[in-house]
Amino acid sequence: MGTVPSTPRHTSNTTETAEYLICTFVGEKSFPLASDFWHKLLELPLTLIWAPHRVREVCQLFAQNNRHTRHLAKILIHLSWCLQEAIRTSGAPSLVYMKAVNAVYISSVFLKYIIENSQSNNIEELCLSLHENELLNKDFMTDQSIENLVMHNVLTFLGSIDVSPTTSLLHQELLNFMLVAMSTQLLSGPSPGPKDVNPLIDAAMSQENLLVSLVVRRLLLNYIMRPRVPSSSAASYSIFSEESQTGVLHRVGSAAANFVLLPFNYLVSSNGEGSRNQLADCSLHVLLILIHYHKCVVSDESIADRSDDSATSDSVSKVNTYFTVNPYSKALENARDIEFDRFDVEGNAQNGPVVRLPFASLFDALGMCLADETAVLLLYSLVQGNSDFLEYVLVRTDLDTLLMPILETLYNASRRTSNQIYMLLIILLILSQDSSVNASIHKMILPGVPWYKEHLLHQTSLGSLMVIILIRTVQYNLSKLRDVYLHTTCLATLANMASHVHRLSAYASQRLVSLFYMLSRKYNKLVELRDDKLQTKAISTGDNLVEDMSAELQIYTDFLRIVLEILNAILTYALPRNPEVVYAIMHRQEVFQPFKNHPRFTELLENIYNVLDFFNSRMDAQRLDGEWSVEKVLLFIINNCRSWRGDGMKMFTQLHFSYEQESHPEEFFIPYVWQLVLSRGEFSFNASAINLFPVDLDANKTNLL
Repeated sequence: MGTVPSTPRHTSNTTETAEYLICTFVGEKSFPLASDFWHKLLELPLTLIWAPHRVREVCQLFAQNNRHTRHLAKILIHLSWCLQEAIRTSGAPSLVYMKAVNAVYISSVFLKYIIENSQSNNIEELCLSLHENELLNKDFMTDQSIENLVMHNVLTFLGSIDVSPTTSLLHQELLNFMLVAMSTQLLSGPSPGPKDVNPLIDAAMSQENLLVSLVVRRLLLNYIMRPRVPSSSAASYSIFSEESQTGVLHRVGSAAANFVLLPFNYLVSSNGEGSRNQLADCSLHVLLILIHYHKCVVSDESIADRSDDSATSDSVSKVNTYFTVNPYSKALENARDIEFDRFDVEGNAQNGPVVRLPFASLFDALGMCLADETAVLLLYSLVQGNSDFLEYVLVRTDLDTLLMPILETLYNASRRTSNQIYMLLIILLILSQDSSVNASIHKMILPGVPWYKEHLLHQTSLGSLMVIILIRTVQYNLSKLRDVYLHTTCLATLANMASHVHRLSAYASQRLVSLFYMLSRKYNKLVELRDDKLQTKAISTGDNLVEDMSAELQIYTDFLRIVLEILNAILTYALPRNPEVVYAIMHRQEVFQPFKNHPRFTELLENIYNVLDFFNSRMDAQRLDGEWSVEKVLLFIINNCRSWRGDGMKMFTQLHFSYEQESHPEEFFIPYVWQLVLSRGEFSFNASAINLFPVDLDANKTNLL
């Protein structure tokens, strides 16, 4: 059944004893739960250095023998008992925590290897059960599954024991274990189905609401407080990265990552992410995986329908399945500010346990970390799902804490992933749905924006900067991404802001008119291409091409109309406060002429030409010595704005866009979260085993050498 290096007899030498115990653990002999072997294994400091090929042999041998020995199930049970003891004795005797750390570490290493090298659809190699003839002691309840036992105790420790210098290493290793336990998701396809097998994360979902709330609170507090694991203890255990450290278990993990697995170093993460903290980062990763998990189950009706042979399995799975409620997502949605008690204010208490968090600290932590893509996803999850946190953000007077890093990241869009750009734009769209935010951002003056290189922005309002960056993002999308959804989100945000614009800067006003020109060029090009195809009909697929171009032409017609409605909203509701917008329209009035008789734009352009006629006629009537300079024209506009009454302007319903999440968000978020986790480099996985998202295996072949 395979071989391992020769093992020493009983000896006082710690290194030889550790090697003997590890080799025995992975070998053929099955040790009962009550055997003294487990205490020896977990109490002994493990300080071995093994060559990579021996590590590989040990992992393979363990997986081969586990079906018979059930040592994975047994060490998970012992892990649970160690954690129970650690929770009972929170005074923290060092031996108790050392045993727990050893147990979770060994469990993580071999659990990870089995998951990513599983050959069966249901990961039966895990063997998370004991043989019927196994002698059980009183501490093990036979009616409880092993996966539920271990997840309950792991989550109980994480949720109830504070992070301290004594407990921080165990917290870190338990978070690492959670990543391993939940990595079964990587084996399934991007759309969750009833046949997906995720025993450990499903066990996490079945925990009572009070425990779930404690875990969500702890993970977020870890992210906010960013506690550090003492370097002296952290050096002994690291299964997720290759370091110049010693220890057989370290070698098991690191070698598995570098020789058995394909690391995901080619999924490059963002730079400039501030101070990285492993415990905080890992807490956030675990939280994001938990809140975005969706378990698909077959409904009772579909089970009854299966007696009908005419119903195919595919149709049953598609029509008669549903997603169970995710308690972690609900806990995050219902989180409340620790400084605010809704019962006192509204007179109605929340049903069930409520996560209470320091929203101020969470707001500040997010503001410092938004260059990190995982922080962006957390902010999205909060403002999209938690109405209390969104309300808290909207009433903050220092909204620039969040908006400035968001806008800077969008400015550097070429160095960011498209998913990160989408998340940031959706956050801006959600914030722009509030009129008080739209008004306040124009009152906040920025002394300078040093990271904006194309133009000197001095004493610019935050609102003007936001307009500039959104338009710049549209321009980037036109030339690079060409994504209609991105265009729509940018324009929707600008439309929400339009009627609240106040003293828009000269540069922002110019960019706004230029936006119409940019889109009109794309529109005219599509018209020419379509007309050419209609005339030539030279190829057999010409009709399809014409239809495609007509559909795209319709999209850009809508975009142009939205920009005209944005300009109309400013001119209708805020013209006296925005002389620079009037100047920009007068300066580039020729760009509107080709569309004056377009049936979709006629009414909107009538308002623009009404404004142009008002100012042009007064300018023509005014005698002026010398040429009209920019300063003189702007002063003329400011003076005449006072006499503007809006006569002849047609009132249109103000555009207001709101964000609604897609009907199946899990198809985007589950793969996205795992791509982010793998991109950090602290957790790797066998790339050839991943089915959750496409993987370019050739991109990283050199890492196997």
